[in-house]
This record gives sequence, structure tokens and C-alpha cells, in this order.
Amino acid sequence: MAEQPAGAPADTGTGNVPYAVELRGITKRFPGVVANRDIELRVRRGEVHAIVGENGAGKSTLMKTLYGMHRPDEGTILLDGRETTLRSPADAIAAGIGMVHQHFMLADYFTVLENIVLGSEPTRGGRLDRATARRRIREISERYALNLDPDVLVEDLGVGDRQRVEIAKVLYRGATTLILDEPTAVLVPQEVDELFGNLAELKREGLTVIFISHKLDEVRKVADSITVIRRGTTVGTADPRTTTSRQLAEMMVGSELPSPQTRTSTVRETPVLQLRGLTVASPGGRLVVQDVGLTVHEGEVVGIAGVEGNGQAELVDAIMGLRPLSGGTVLLGDQDITAWSTRARREAGVGFVPADRHRQGMLLEAPLWENRILGHQTRPPAVKGPFIDRAGARADTARIMREYDVRAPGPDTLAVALSGGNQQKLIVGREMSSSPRLLIAAHPTRGVDVGAQAAIWELLKDARAEGMGILLISADLDELIGLSDTLQVMLRGRLVATLDPGSLTPEQLGGHMTGAHDAAGDAA
Repeated sequence: MAEQPAGAPADTGTGNVPYAVELRGITKRFPGVVANRDIELRVRRGEVHAIVGENGAGKSTLMKTLYGMHRPDEGTILLDGRETTLRSPADAIAAGIGMVHQHFMLADYFTVLENIVLGSEPTRGGRLDRATARRRIREISERYALNLDPDVLVEDLGVGDRQRVEIAKVLYRGATTLILDEPTAVLVPQEVDELFGNLAELKREGLTVIFISHKLDEVRKVADSITVIRRGTTVGTADPRTTTSRQLAEMMVGSELPSPQTRTSTVRETPVLQLRGLTVASPGGRLVVQDVGLTVHEGEVVGIAGVEGNGQAELVDAIMGLRPLSGGTVLLGDQDITAWSTRARREAGVGFVPADRHRQGMLLEAPLWENRILGHQTRPPAVKGPFIDRAGARADTARIMREYDVRAPGPDTLAVALSGGNQQKLIVGREMSSSPRLLIAAHPTRGVDVGAQAAIWELLKDARAEGMGILLISADLDELIGLSDTLQVMLRGRLVATLDPGSLTPEQLGGHMTGAHDAAGDAA
């Protein structure tokens, strides 16, 4: 249980009302690094409070402390003015704190009801009391405008609906303070608007929301107040009504807000990737990619836009040789590589930044130098003769850390100790270091801060200018529009529109992605 000593002093937020959450002097150390140093945070009851900062700035560590996932080495946590010790997430939940993680934790083959009550099931006679559970879920759904059907399978839901299930899970457990970690990272603009509507309902009901995001325009739109963290400590607070995105970026990273925009064409005639009639079936036989044809030329960025779950992941896996084809052909340059292994494709010059860095991009319990050589273990600097060149791999990992600003003690640091953004910069550095002919970049800036995002954008622009072909899959519509020379829209496994990014708004693109626009309406 959460420990709440009697007689703890109550600090006030407004008048005599204590802060919903107050962190005083929070410090958390790990071997070789101080993740949080003397952090101060004050969140009023019934507000949306945003926390912004670079990757590695300590935001995730701070929220894990508040959610009871680890205890601070120094400092005090106060909830509604009372000093509190949180030894576990169970303590946090008991104290009214719920957390919606960036990567959803749902069971696809369970219903919405089963996912929400899992671990907190109401029972009658030793069995799940579905009637009671259904009634409570419908009450929560109606009260907070979540629009959930308890009996739908989660696998049939879109990303926005899945996120609402996660929110309902914490509300079902009685949370009065919600931590949302990068909640808009995978949403299209229409879904972002729906989420912000849900947050407004939560506020109206007196709930408190702590909102972690790298999207500064969104933060300013939804937040009542903002705390900025840099390199593990609080550097200031901001009022979103009077602070610009540029000013927030300068507080975070000391530089102007970056832009992905690039309009000088570098497209050459030579194709580096050609897909002809590409078709992929799920293990159950359902077609998830249907008759896809596209070409990526040297010096060209071809963007794939689509709501997640419409076949983009399966398309990427098929190109990389990670999933069998039901039909069609893959050409690298003028070579048919349809039957080639993933390793052969990599050695022929295909770079790969995967959408899920933990599942496909890294070994979390391995040191950084071993992660540096993943997928490149047959070529220098990973090998010398028939043997792994540990010294060479370590030295090149140190180079990548310097050049790509990967913040860690050294090449022997375990990957799991890095923030998500630093993990992503290591992967991008690894793939770009092999100078591929073709780069498959799936969500290359997901979960990274504006500084790292700007660096990755510049790397992609430079590679494009030097003739690299890039297939870009992203949920960031500004990124897609800014970086792409050509945009393809994927819906239900098919390419349904070819668009000119030079004359397109995010709202128009979002309309195509959800099927709201006639595919021919704005086609280039």
C-alpha cells in the first residue's frame, strides 16, 4: 500500500487547495549516470500539465518514479498535499495514479471488456461477472466520451480506439491522475482532435492529466501549464498561452524549432527499388497487402502514409525478406531479390530502421557495441577475417555515439539503460554508417525529441542529396509532407492515392488515410 505519514505538511496549489502531484528535489541515480537531479514538479488538480524535454532528459525516469516503478534516491513525493511513498505500480494505482504507456499493452484476441478488467475482474460465484463489468465500462465510456463497445475484439480496433481502451483501463481502476506517455505519437490529426476532446472531458470531471510529448504545437494546444526538463533537471515552467513553440524548443535544446521541409529535387532516373504486384497474406490467409506497385529512385524519398494497421508493417517486412510473399516481385536496382534472404538483402545495400526498435532493432540486454554490429556482422568494422573484431566494433560505436549524440557512458553500456531517443539515434547511426543504396525507414523519429528529430531529418536529407533512395513510413504527417518527394497513401493493404507533398496539408492527408477523401480528388 502507498505510505502516507500522518501530519505530513500540505503544500497548496491554488488558495488552500493542495497540488494533486508535487515532486520536491527528486534525484535518481543509475550506475554511471544521474537520470534525475533535484527535479521540481507541481501539478494542480484538474489540469493538463505537459512535461517536455529532450530524450535522455529524464522524463521517463521521473514518470516511472511517480508510477512506483522505482524509488528515488533523494526527494519527496506529495499527492494532494500528503507525503507518499510508492513502492510499486500497485501502490500508485491504489493512490489514484494510472499510466498509459506509449506502446499499448493490450491482448489482441481479447475483447475490450476483457482487456479493461484483466487483473481487476469483478466476480460472482467464482466467475467473471460480465454484466457488472459491462455496466461499469459503459458508464466510464459515456462519462468521458470514450465511445467504446465492450464486446469488440481489440484486434479489430484502430489505433485511436486502442488508446481509448488504455485510458478506460486506468479509469476503471479508479485513477484520478493519468500519466499519458507520448499519446499522439501514432495518431492522425483527426484522432488527435478526438483525444484532446477526451482530455477535455477528463478535466471537466476534475481529473488530472500529465501529458508527455515532443510535439510542441500540440502541447501548447492541450496543456494548461508546462514543465521543461533538460539533462535531468527542471529548467523552468511555461504558460502555453504566452509561450511559443520556438521558445519552448530553445528552453529544451537551446536551438530553434526544426523543420523537415525540403523542396529542391534530387531525384535521379535510376530506380533502386521496384515493387511489382506485391501481395502478402496473414497466417490466417487474409490478404494484408494487395497488389502494391511502387518505385523509389536514387535521390528520392517516397513516403507511405496510412493509419497504423493498414498493411505498412507487413509491406516493410516483405521488402526486407522477413515475411513470405503470396505474389509479386521485389527488385533492388535491376536485380530480382524476391527469393533472397534478409542477410543477402542487407549485404546488397539495404539499410533498415525498424518501427519497433525493441523487437527488431536491438538486443536490450546486450552492450551498445554488440548492437552496433547487428545486421552488419559480416563486414568491417564488425569483423577481422573470420572473427568478430571487438576492438573495431567498440571504436566505431564510440564514433557513432559522438557523431549522432548518443548519450551513454560508453560502448559497453547495456542498451536497456538508454532512453528511447538515444536507442533510436544509435540505430539510425548504425544503418547510415553502412552507406546503403536503399534505406527503409519506418518511423525513424518516433519517440525522439526535437533536437534528435532535427538531426535525423538532416541525415536523411543529406543521404537523399547524395543519391540514396529512401522509403519512409511515418505517423508524423508534417515529417512525411516535408521530407517526401512523392507520397503514397495505404488503406486496407492497398495504395489508394499518389499525392504531391508540395500542395498538401496534414488535414488533407489525414482525410485520405482514413478514406474520407475520394482517392482521385487530390491525386497528383
